[in-house]
Amino acid sequence: MATTNLNIRTDKEIKEAAEKIYASLGLNMTTAINMFLRASIRESGIPFDLKLNVPNDETIKAIEEGRAIARDNNIKSYDSIDDLRADLEV
Repeated sequence: MATTNLNIRTDKEIKEAAEKIYASLGLNMTTAINMFLRASIRESGIPFDLKLNVPNDETIKAIEEGRAIARDNNIKSYDSIDDLRADLEV
């Protein structure tokens, strides 16, 4: 297969952020761009399926809140859903 060069222009910050993500995925920029182009051909459109599984700020806060509740002995806990429903009277 013959190869060719593809020159693109992008903001420096965009390039650096993308390179960091790709490195986390074990990819370099060339491989990532080739994956994007091949996926675009396969999907006949722009694909956005490859992502890192990073929770957003709201999810991180919810996880921290859940952990704090689990450690707090002053908060009532339940051994079953039936016990919870009985306490909620539902």
